[in-house]
Amino acid sequence: MPRLKSAIALTALRQAARFRVRLLVPGDPAWPARFDDLGEYAPLALWLRGNESTLETLPTSIALVGARAATGYGEHVTMEASAGLVDRGYTIVSGAAYGIDGMAHRAALASSGQTVAFLAGGVDRFYPSGHDALLARIVEVGAVVSELPCGSPPTKWRFLQRNRLIAASSLATVVLEAGWRSGSLNTAGHAATLGRPLGAMPGPVTSAASAGCHRLIREFNAICVTSADEMAELAPLHPLGGGEDPRGEAGSSSERVRVLDALSSRSPRPVDDIAARCGLSVTTVTSVLGTMQLEGQVRESDRGWSRSP
Repeated sequence: MPRLKSAIALTALRQAARFRVRLLVPGDPAWPARFDDLGEYAPLALWLRGNESTLETLPTSIALVGARAATGYGEHVTMEASAGLVDRGYTIVSGAAYGIDGMAHRAALASSGQTVAFLAGGVDRFYPSGHDALLARIVEVGAVVSELPCGSPPTKWRFLQRNRLIAASSLATVVLEAGWRSGSLNTAGHAATLGRPLGAMPGPVTSAASAGCHRLIREFNAICVTSADEMAELAPLHPLGGGEDPRGEAGSSSERVRVLDALSSRSPRPVDDIAARCGLSVTTVTSVLGTMQLEGQVRESDRGWSRSP
């Protein structure tokens, strides 16, 4: 209610018109359907600066996030990961911050790929200012998005609020480099809560900049990933037509996403092992596996269950 003032709203709309910003609401063709998984925490609207066509590629996206104070190692593995995922048909999602985020966007653009940047403030005022040129380039060939109206300044809590959009919009989230208390761990937490696959890139055990990634692997069951191929295994793209979610109907159910993520395409696993990996009961896992078997997503053998090729 304190923000419900016509003067503020008109200023936001004038700024939006000045920068050719569009306002999207649920039901619009370009609205990311995966935001529905956020329930009552889903955004009410999105302010888009860039291409709607890029936003429509979010069903085939992977979020790459990490520390602002990135090391040379972190930036190198991020560049390799982003370029490799683009080559495999993925859109790269990140937060346009310094360090890992910026490198993820740059590598995607350099590989002629699609990338989406979620900001913590209005899309009319790029932040950080040092990434003006990068964000301007993303506007040209990708999409810059925020749930906050034009003119809104980025604040600390808005960065944390923004992170849920990064996690929810993507098929999977990968943390490339993060300290013990890095803000990117917040994004990882949202991904885990939503049942999205979560990966973490290991680093030198002596590097404090990778302590957060090691923590995710040790304490939060993140999958250890070391290449673009392994990241793609978190959310494999299947040859579906009509712009459907690459995970089919499983993409709308956190239980089915968790079960699918606990399966391997190479090594069959018994039901109790799958239940332990995804944190669900054996009864629930058995039920979900039965449904996915009918849809051809999984297969059963004498040794257990695995993903269908």
